[in-house]
Amino acid sequence: MRTYSILNIRKKNILMKTKRNWLMVLLLIAALAACKSDYLDKNPLSGPSDDSFFTNQDELILAVNGIYRYANYTPLDNMPLNLLTDNASDIGWDRNNSALQSIGKGNHDSTNGFALSIWTEAYKVIAKCNFILDNIDKVKDKTAPAIFNRSRAEARFVRAYTYHYLVDNFGDVPLITKVLTLEEMKVPKNPKNEVVDFILKELSEAAPDLEITYTGANVGRATRGAALAIKARTALYNQRWSVAAEAAKAVMDLGVYSLHNNFGTLFSYAGQNSNEIIWAFQYLKASRTKTHSTPNNLVSRNGLGFTNKVPSQSLVDVYLCTDGLNIDESPLFNPSTPYQNRDPRLTFTIAVPGSIYYNYQFETHRDSVKCWNYNTTPATRVDNQDALNAFATFTGYCWKKYVDLEDRLDRTNSELNIIQIRYAEILLIYAEAKNELQQLDQSAYDAINKVRTRPSVNMPPITLGKTEAEFRSLVRKERLYELAMEGFRLSDLRRWRIAEKAMNGNFYGRVQRGLVAAAPQIDENGLTDYTLVPNRADMRVVEVRTFNKDRDYLWPIPNIETVTNPLLKPNPNY
Repeated sequence: MRTYSILNIRKKNILMKTKRNWLMVLLLIAALAACKSDYLDKNPLSGPSDDSFFTNQDELILAVNGIYRYANYTPLDNMPLNLLTDNASDIGWDRNNSALQSIGKGNHDSTNGFALSIWTEAYKVIAKCNFILDNIDKVKDKTAPAIFNRSRAEARFVRAYTYHYLVDNFGDVPLITKVLTLEEMKVPKNPKNEVVDFILKELSEAAPDLEITYTGANVGRATRGAALAIKARTALYNQRWSVAAEAAKAVMDLGVYSLHNNFGTLFSYAGQNSNEIIWAFQYLKASRTKTHSTPNNLVSRNGLGFTNKVPSQSLVDVYLCTDGLNIDESPLFNPSTPYQNRDPRLTFTIAVPGSIYYNYQFETHRDSVKCWNYNTTPATRVDNQDALNAFATFTGYCWKKYVDLEDRLDRTNSELNIIQIRYAEILLIYAEAKNELQQLDQSAYDAINKVRTRPSVNMPPITLGKTEAEFRSLVRKERLYELAMEGFRLSDLRRWRIAEKAMNGNFYGRVQRGLVAAAPQIDENGLTDYTLVPNRADMRVVEVRTFNKDRDYLWPIPNIETVTNPLLKPNPNY
């Protein structure tokens, strides 16, 4: 049975009248905040009176529940942030002529709507956390000590989690830790290192007051492991190697997480209660509580999806052969059967031609005008919309993570939980940090090999004796194979300072009436070069991208913010 979280008001279709009223208040706060032109305005008039908001433990719990909901914002196509950003990187593309596509293409500016949405929603979440933390002491004597401490820690966690996205995307940002008065609204940016210090400190102090695990209606709350995991991720992204390794090790030592045996089911309804999941956004259709439209955006045209977020040819080509070698090195690779003898995560992550996808024969060769529909008994031949439809996948491939047949009849209202942190990421953080510390010991090898050798993957383990550079290459590629379409790629390209190489030039799809004739060259970072491929001219150029290394490592501070707040300076070259 599925376990539902109180965070999305799971378990009950009808709440007590008091709780319904407070939910209406929270929604009203959001509506009022959305009308403001200055998104850093934390005016107390945008919320209920300090004197009346918190009066008891139940109201405190409801307020904390609300910040989880608002932290799960959907800046585009009703999809959460972490499922979008890979589609503005070298491994994915957004077809919608959207502000996200603009960032990927490199023609965005300070009016970019996607960056504005992230900035806006993040500071709304931070404001709500600050309101709770400013007022929580008013109900201390009316709240059980464990609930009080947990609630305060949850608010600090969500605020730190939100700031970790802000500094990753924007660099220096205003660090706001209380509700601001009208006189305090105009604030400057704080240095990124200062904000990172704050994030790490908040997570360290919050972790002990969070439960190690939750059951029943509380599943979905931030756990101790979640706080330590975001601490590890933030430290890794900012080259705080010792902190990253120590925090990752602390998660490992909790003893409650393990890798899911079947990688293919981890991102489906069948995997929602896996011990690999450290923290996930919770969804529920009942009473229109909270759903997302991920399947509708990813699924093929035969499956009646829009196919507007798609993986690149380069991602397909970077997965190893089963002997652990790149396809440009392995004797197992055959260009005429390019998806055979490959790391199983290739076809767990990506729908490739010749496979079954959403119970249809998936074939994107433009001459394959008919295909099999296996949703009928017996199977029937139908027009192949994945070859015929003008808006079928532009690359010839589709994403498979978070695509489940259970959503087939209601693709815009999925209640499949979206993972924000999982144990495989922690193991890879630990391996990378240990290597960068020049502490390449057995524990680092064990961490990466657990990921590579999970039963459904079974890739050859990394053998001892690697140099620091060799191990660095292995970890970087492993992050790509393991974490594609989970929101890490753009961050990795930035922090490794390789985005100007990965994000400049042609974004390729498949050869529309054939196959790529030879393997591309693959470098130590998993970047592909098709210069020597004989039929490169036949590969579909989906988009020509540019990446300005003097500008694009950061997103723009929204123009509306810098215009209305003279203390807030634009990011360089915007």
